[in-house]
Order: sequence, then structure tokens, then C-alpha cells
Amino acid sequence: MKKLKYAFFPGCTLESAAKEVKISTYKVAEALGIELVEIPGWTCCGASHVQDIDQNLSTSINARNIALGEKLDMPILTVCNTCTLMLRTAKDKLDTKEDVKANVNRGLSEANLEYKGSSDVTHLLWALIKDYGLENLKKKVVRPLTGLKIANFYGCHILRPPKIMGFENPLNPQSMEMIVDILGAQSVDFDKRLACCGFHAVFPAEKEVFKMVENDCVSAKDAQADVMVTPCPLCQMQIDMYQPDVQKTASADITMPVLHLPQLIGLALGFSPKELGINHHIVNAIPTLKEKLSV
Repeated sequence: MKKLKYAFFPGCTLESAAKEVKISTYKVAEALGIELVEIPGWTCCGASHVQDIDQNLSTSINARNIALGEKLDMPILTVCNTCTLMLRTAKDKLDTKEDVKANVNRGLSEANLEYKGSSDVTHLLWALIKDYGLENLKKKVVRPLTGLKIANFYGCHILRPPKIMGFENPLNPQSMEMIVDILGAQSVDFDKRLACCGFHAVFPAEKEVFKMVENDCVSAKDAQADVMVTPCPLCQMQIDMYQPDVQKTASADITMPVLHLPQLIGLALGFSPKELGINHHIVNAIPTLKEKLSV
């Protein structure tokens, strides 16, 4: 197959609190023969907050990020639901509103940049299915994840709004299940698979968000999941990082290891948990993985 190349937009989280996502993403890409070229000079996407303060600024900073990616003449790929949403929201606005595009490009011209609209914006999950192909991925599996039960936690921003994201049915997505099946693991049906993790509301509504985390974990445990897997580093951080605090007031044990999507894929490609940064998580997934997969 033709070698895939992407202009990689890592986003802030991969540079700071979730470096293990960047590590595992690059390892998976290399093993699959996918070339990732990090976009030089990228900046924060605004994390779904900046538009509440200044919509023009939100569009402009993401137009700049896309324009930098366009200079590489490749489609843009992210591994963060929120980054994908922010970039695609800006792209939709720029591609459909000539006045917005003209105004933004006036600003970008001061940095010798221009948004042209020539690069698509995709997510690793989508790219593996649409561009790489599930059968090609299956050929790369050297350690089938047989016996591992997965709770697929999609997160809000990779599904909604469907007009912007549009990869699959937001009410019944199947992309995660398709990947999990190819890797040899088993997806469990749990009622919080399309729930919100609460990341963007934790500071103004901590009590309510902690209850959301508890419910997400309990739902996965009730479904007999061994681990939860998410395509969004913000969801992973939220559910993993806050479990010790949430456990203090929870009425039952909520312990649920949470993996990033590229970490799960990396396990099936033969990498060790340490190579994928799984040892960096707050809730230790390694004992479960040793028991189920002998890794």
C-alpha cells in the first residue's frame, strides 16, 4: 500500500501531562509504516474554551495551525478529540464563509501565512479505518489481545456536533469497536460509552464532575471490562487522574485502568506496556495486562 504521511498536530496535552500518548502514537505509526511530520510552530487549539471569550481569535489561531500544516502539503492528523473538533470547526467556518476567511487571512499575512483550505483534518482513529484500512492493521497484529475486555469510551468531541465531525453515527458509533475487534479483544456494552468525562467542567463544577467519573467507572466495571480505552487524552486524564479523589467519597470500588487508543494498538503490535508509557498512569493497568495478556 502507498505510504501514508500526515502533518501531525500533537496539541498541548501530548507535550505536558500526557506525554505517553505522543510516545505511543509515534511507536504505532512507525510500526505501521505511517510517517508523522510534526507541524512546526503549532500552538494550542484553545481547548474548546477560547471561543467563549473571542470567536475570531479561536478561528484565527486554528487557521494558523492549519496553514502551517498546509505548507507541508499533507493532511493534518491529531490524536485528541478536542484538537480535532477545534481545528475542524475553524476549517468549516473558513471554508463556508468567505468574509471570515478574508478577515483571518489579513491577520495571517502579517506572519507570511495564508489559509487555503487544502488540507483535511483527521483523527488517528478515523485515519486507521478510512486511510490505512482494518485489514492492513490486522496483518500487523503480532500479539492478539484475546481475552481482554474493553470498555470503549468515545468522549463527546469526536462525535459531536455531527455536522463538523461527521465520521460516523454519533448515536451509535462503531469505530472503536471495529478497531478492538481487529486487535483480537472484546468490546463490552456499557451505558456510559457515549458519556461525557467532565474534563471541561471540573473547575467550576468539581462535585458534579467527580460523580460523572464515578458513574463512568462503575458502568465499565458493571459490564465486566478489564480496562477502559479512549481516543481522547483529555478523557483519559480526567478518568484516570481523578479516580483516587473520587474514590474517597464513592460507595464502592471504582478502580478502572484507562488506556489511550494508541497504547492499546501498540500492545497488539508487540510493544511492552513500558514502551508505550502505560506505567505513567495513575491507575495501574499493568497487573491486569500481565494477567490477561502475559505482557
